[in-house]
Amino acid sequence: MSSPLKNIAVVGASGQVGSFITKAVISQGQHNVTAITRGHKPTTPRNRTAQMPAGLHAVKEVDYDSHASLVEAMKGQDVLIITMNVMAPKDSQTKLIDAAIDAGIHWIMPNQYGGYYPDDETSEFGRNDMLREGAVAVRRYIEGKGGNWIGVACGFWYEFSLSGQEYRYGFDFEKKSLTLFDDGEQKHTCSTWPQVGRAVAKLLALPVSGASPCLNDWKNKQVVFSSFALSQRDMLASVLRVTGDKESDWTITHEGTEERFKRGQEMFKQGRIAGFGIFLYVTVFFPGGKGDLTALRENEKLGLPEEDLDEATRVAVQYVESGKAKEWSLS
Repeated sequence: MSSPLKNIAVVGASGQVGSFITKAVISQGQHNVTAITRGHKPTTPRNRTAQMPAGLHAVKEVDYDSHASLVEAMKGQDVLIITMNVMAPKDSQTKLIDAAIDAGIHWIMPNQYGGYYPDDETSEFGRNDMLREGAVAVRRYIEGKGGNWIGVACGFWYEFSLSGQEYRYGFDFEKKSLTLFDDGEQKHTCSTWPQVGRAVAKLLALPVSGASPCLNDWKNKQVVFSSFALSQRDMLASVLRVTGDKESDWTITHEGTEERFKRGQEMFKQGRIAGFGIFLYVTVFFPGGKGDLTALRENEKLGLPEEDLDEATRVAVQYVESGKAKEWSLS
């Protein structure tokens, strides 16, 4: 049996999911974690590192337009974890991958935190999901460079999605309104940010090879896990328990999933970015349950805990009340 990989580089260590992953990996006390961050410009504040999680081994500023800068920052690392906004420039990830391979990194966790995208193009999973094609292309790119990848199939981020505006899970907390997709009873799997962090940390704590579970179990595969399997009705019930509201306090309407998907596409074509959220989110609520990955999840294999739904909902409500959720708006 081999040992776990030691040196972990994280892009986006101060970001949304990146900060939870970074903190969880550091908390295990088994790894040296280095944050790879874009270098400051004269017009931007220099205290970027002040927002970084405590306990980092190092923080290395890079120039994304300099391959040499990226390679130098990644020398000596065993794993590269990439977390960045889906709206980031398309070539950002390939630049990081190129540098990682040239720096001798053989394990890469690409910027894929969400859906389950099997390589089989005929699979019903990921139906109408525009992110699938890009995700698979990045995997092939890594393999073509001689590297290994591990994708994260965790579903949507629960607190982030629930606290978002109507174009995500259909909830608008300010208006106390909810759009139910079809009848609102279709379940899908989703994960909290802490659960994503725990899963990645536990994965990296495994030996590379040997008896299962080991890292090689997920070599060039996705690791599938979740926090909950929920319908919109389940979410509403939790919201009512947490807030003390009655269902009659909320205005509830319905929209068909196919209708919503097409409407979101048209909005996006017109340049309205919220349309992207509408048609992306509704795909996991299509009839047939392909957004529910419960049968595929590997929580037990990773030793992940069961979570309290209302506690996670409470976090989402706090994001709304603090105004933090507005920072994630696509409007």
